[in-house]
Amino acid sequence: MGEFLMPSLGADMDHATVLEWLIAPGDPVHKGQIVAVVDTEKAAMDIESFEDGVVGELLVPVGTTVPVGTPLALFGPPAPAAPSPAPLVHPPASPPVRQLARRLGVELALLPGSGPRGQLTHADVEAAATTRTVTTAPPPPRLRVSPLARRLARDRGVDLATVHGTGRGGAITAQDVRDSAPATPAATAASDRGTRSEAMRHAIGVLMARSKREVPHYYLSTTVDLARATAHLASLNAERPLGQRLVPAALLLAAAARAARKVPQVNGFWQDGGFVAAEHVNLGMAVSLRGGGLVAPAIADADRLGADELMAALRDLVSRARAGHLRQSEMTCGTITVTNLGDRGVESVFGVIYPPQVALVGFGRVVERPWAVDGMLGVRPVVTVTLSADHRATDGHVGGLYLTAIEDLLRRPEDL
Repeated sequence: MGEFLMPSLGADMDHATVLEWLIAPGDPVHKGQIVAVVDTEKAAMDIESFEDGVVGELLVPVGTTVPVGTPLALFGPPAPAAPSPAPLVHPPASPPVRQLARRLGVELALLPGSGPRGQLTHADVEAAATTRTVTTAPPPPRLRVSPLARRLARDRGVDLATVHGTGRGGAITAQDVRDSAPATPAATAASDRGTRSEAMRHAIGVLMARSKREVPHYYLSTTVDLARATAHLASLNAERPLGQRLVPAALLLAAAARAARKVPQVNGFWQDGGFVAAEHVNLGMAVSLRGGGLVAPAIADADRLGADELMAALRDLVSRARAGHLRQSEMTCGTITVTNLGDRGVESVFGVIYPPQVALVGFGRVVERPWAVDGMLGVRPVVTVTLSADHRATDGHVGGLYLTAIEDLLRRPEDL
């Protein structure tokens, strides 16, 4: 049997806790299927299978914390394909009897008939419907529980099966658990905010300290005229409903991704003493969490997405990151990261590289500034774009090419 291991969900992760198994022994699993939910110091994440197979044994119980690389389960080879079923035999039945069977949801195949020559009667169909109603009980519904609610329930000893969910679709929320087993204010604060926030801040601090210590950063900055870009957005948004309008961030992300495709030296990893170029442009996004801290999940193949698709992907990613529903692939596939603090009023940001990546792009707030164009001075919307890059992989020349590529793309917003 093959071992299914606790994956690494980021350079700052060395252990995680199993929150929930979504499979059981004997279940078939497929590559990409979510099989478990684990809790890191940053967030709860969905874990996917890397291969097809059948679950043999679950090795790590729910609630157990284990290091990265620990076997979590044993998977056997996929079950052989089942032989094609024999064709169904339908006994003779009159049209009224068949109509009654359809109305009652009764399958006529192989149902014995009590009429002449085995013909089905109304009584046969009604008896089958009654028997099915009496003997067939619906399976118990699977509890829908937010990761925070699951942690609170575990900490407070609450049986989730006894909690009434008030969230969307009956999902159990953290507040439902609190209402079911109230805790003292001090305990609630420690459970909800203190422990998680402190652990996340510690993990971020350790990783960023290592990055600054081991990665020779260099920094570049440029200011880009967004007059054409904002005019293009205004034109696009004029005929759109409010919920479908694009914001400048959509164009900034599109430009950052496509520029990485044009200058591949900034898109990849420093591994084993050398630079390894990435095959795809998976744009990591620094997302701040409501409880404090941040995560950097990635949008896969972002350079192939248009501004509308990127905007939709960004909204989905931020929503799931803050709800604790990220997938492991989103936390491990990033090839270059963007941090956008424009909505926080920041005009420029010089970030710390997320290893083993070799570059981080920063976007500030779009502001109006005096700007000269063709010898004429006017007021234009501009944005400051920064690059933090690894001097082992590139130098200022390559970094400058990357920022220039971003600027060129933003001056041709119709191509984004």
